[in-house]
Amino acid sequence: MGHYSISQRRWHLWHSDSFIRIRIKSQLMKIGLIGTGLMGQALSHHLLAENQPLVVFNRSLEKCDELKARGAAVATSAQALVEQSDICLLFLSDAKAISSVLDDIDDAAFKNCLLIQMGTIAPEESRSLAQRVRATGGRYLECPVLGSLPEAGSGKLILMAAGKKTDYKAALPLLELIGHEPQYIGDIGQGATVKLAMNQLIAGLTASFALSLALVEKEGIATEQFMKIVRDSALYAPTFDKKLSRMIERDFSEPNFPTKHLAKDTRLFLSVANELGLDTSALKGIELLLQKALDMGLDNTDYSALMAAVSPKES
Repeated sequence: MGHYSISQRRWHLWHSDSFIRIRIKSQLMKIGLIGTGLMGQALSHHLLAENQPLVVFNRSLEKCDELKARGAAVATSAQALVEQSDICLLFLSDAKAISSVLDDIDDAAFKNCLLIQMGTIAPEESRSLAQRVRATGGRYLECPVLGSLPEAGSGKLILMAAGKKTDYKAALPLLELIGHEPQYIGDIGQGATVKLAMNQLIAGLTASFALSLALVEKEGIATEQFMKIVRDSALYAPTFDKKLSRMIERDFSEPNFPTKHLAKDTRLFLSVANELGLDTSALKGIELLLQKALDMGLDNTDYSALMAAVSPKES
C-alpha cells in the first residue's frame, strides 16, 4: 500500500487475524523544520522515509546537505521556510537560539504558520515565545519530546503538547506520525514543565545507577550478579541496561543525548523548582557531577559520562 500525506488520519480496524488500515485523504500539509542537529536530523529522516514533503533550515547550512540528498528542500533562510510552511517544527537547543532565529523573521511571515516548539526550555520561556508569536497573528504550540535518536528516527517519540486545543487538533495528524499517542497536557508552559520533570528523572536515575555500579566495581563484585539482583527487584529501570556497557567500558562516544544538554536541562529544572520553593538539594549534587563531566571535556559525549565523573576508569 502506498504512502500518503501526514494530514491523513489513520484509522485501525482489527478483524480476527487481519489488520485493515484505512487512510483518509485530505489537503497536503506543508511541513518545515528548523534545527537539523542530532534530533532534527533523525526526525527529518523519518518524515522523508514516510514520503512527506519537507523543507529544512539550519544556521549552518552544511548540516542540511544529507537531508537535501534524501529529498528535502533546503530554505535559504528561516523566514523563507516559515513563509512556505503550514507547520514549522523548531528543534533548537535553547530559548536563546530560538529567539535568535525568530529575530530574523518578519512578523508578517508568521500569520499563516503554526510554530511547534519541540526543544527543552523553561515554562516561562515558552510562554514568552507564545506571546511573541501570537502578537504577530501567528500560532504557537509547545510540544517537547522524550526519546532519543532511535525514537526520533522511527516515529516513536513521547510528545507532551500544550497550547490552544484548536492548534493541537490541527497539528495532531503530524504529531501522530512523529510519536505514539501524543499527550495533550494543557496550557502553554505545562508541556515544558512535564518535560523538565522527565529530564530530572533522567539525571537522577543515571547518577544513582552510576554511583551504585561504581561501588560494586570498587569492591570487585561481578557486575552481572549485581545486575541480576537489580533486574529482579522493583528498583529496576530499563535505562540501567541501556547505559550499562557504556559505563563499564567508559565509552561515551556517539551520543543520542549529549551530556551538555542534560546539564542545561538540569540547570533549567533547578531554576524553575527554586522559584516554586522546592527543595532541590539532591539535584544540586547531580548538577555538580554534570559540571565535573563538562570540565573533563565530556560535554559532547553521551550523558552516561556521569559515570566518569563519579568514578574515572583506572588505567
